[in-house]
Amino acid sequence: MARKSAGLLMYRKNEQGNPEFFLVHMGGPFWAKKDKGAWTIPKGEYEPDQDSLEAAKREFKEETGFNAEGEFIELTPVKQSGGKEVCAWAFKGNADPDEIQSNTFEMEWPPKSGKKQKFLEVDKAGWFSPDKAKEKIIKAQQAFVDELLAKLK
Repeated sequence: MARKSAGLLMYRKNEQGNPEFFLVHMGGPFWAKKDKGAWTIPKGEYEPDQDSLEAAKREFKEETGFNAEGEFIELTPVKQSGGKEVCAWAFKGNADPDEIQSNTFEMEWPPKSGKKQKFLEVDKAGWFSPDKAKEKIIKAQQAFVDELLAKLK
């Protein structure tokens, strides 16, 4: 069975009334020197018996340290490379990217070294205009930005 993830796309309007999107940069050595296509909505895998929106809220909290509250707008799921399906909701909010607090994961690094190291799951966050968000986000997730823009009009 294909893996499933659930996540949240937080948005706000800037002083000019234009939308901005909150994205996180994936942590760990593989993503450390990548920028374009290395950002994502805060998300994570969930089990088939779990509520996907609740999983998305949990993952948002784990990866950013912020609670997600308010009205949630369901977005059309996308399939990422590797076949993972990502369900997402958008919500209006505001957060200081400099104040994120991410959980960690452990992996063998360097490869085949036998040494385990801990890395932040998310190493930074930021607010981006629609064009900049679509440039930075994983290709499959660009559809979330486009769909939310259409729904906000």
